[in-house]
Amino acid sequence: MATKKAASTAKKSAAQKPTAKKQTTTKVTTLKAVESRPTATAVPAVSSRSRKFGLVRTPLAAALIAEFVGTFIFAAVIVAGQGQPILALFALTGVVLAVGSISGGYVNPALVIGAWATRRMSGLRAIAYIVAQILGAMLALVVLNAFLNGVSTAAADQFTQAPSLFKAAVLPEGKEWFVFMAEFLGTLIFAFAAANAFREVRDRTAKAFTLGLGVFLGLMVAGSIAAFFSANAILNPAVAISLQAINFSSIWPIAIYFIGSILGAVAGFGLYHLTSNAQKNVEA
Repeated sequence: MATKKAASTAKKSAAQKPTAKKQTTTKVTTLKAVESRPTATAVPAVSSRSRKFGLVRTPLAAALIAEFVGTFIFAAVIVAGQGQPILALFALTGVVLAVGSISGGYVNPALVIGAWATRRMSGLRAIAYIVAQILGAMLALVVLNAFLNGVSTAAADQFTQAPSLFKAAVLPEGKEWFVFMAEFLGTLIFAFAAANAFREVRDRTAKAFTLGLGVFLGLMVAGSIAAFFSANAILNPAVAISLQAINFSSIWPIAIYFIGSILGAVAGFGLYHLTSNAQKNVEA
């Protein structure tokens, strides 16, 4: 009897040994799979060129350069193209395609203030954007004037009429409120489209054309109204400097092309914010 019990005990222990080996093998395999995960999801190293220029550590600096260059190009096209809405469409579309991935492609202080008012941009970034945009527009005026001076000298030698840069028309006396409302309405239309582009549109090309068509529609509406009073619609405080529309001898140019466009942008961003939130509540 004792011999049979010992034999059965030996068989049981022998039968349990392969199971123990299988369990050990499974544990080792699991540990290897866990250890291999960090290697597969390793973060790619930053290029040496980006580190050299410090754009990774200071992304705001890259955005400011983009806004400066973008506003310079846009303002130069508007002045050279005499403020034609169709040229503004293609100019803004091209600028947003060029710098939109870096800074967003605002190139307009009114849009920046509208984005800040709806809490889409911090106050510090908004101030920095506005300074860069104004400097870019001022540089466009200086550069175009420098070329114009050279052309004027050559024209004077040939006894021909000297060319001049395109300027915004003088505001009609007694009709300033009509031009103010035209600037407000046009910027509201433009800002409403811009708010949609900055918030909803993810494709770069679609975003660029949304902004371009937005400024085209705004200029068409506001420009048509302002033309009744022999005035211009600009919809951009920085470009107003390039068009020499600001005259500090009167409060009206500042009120129309600065305050009017800024209020229109805030109203446009706010209106889109309200309508988009209402739509989301209905869908929910």
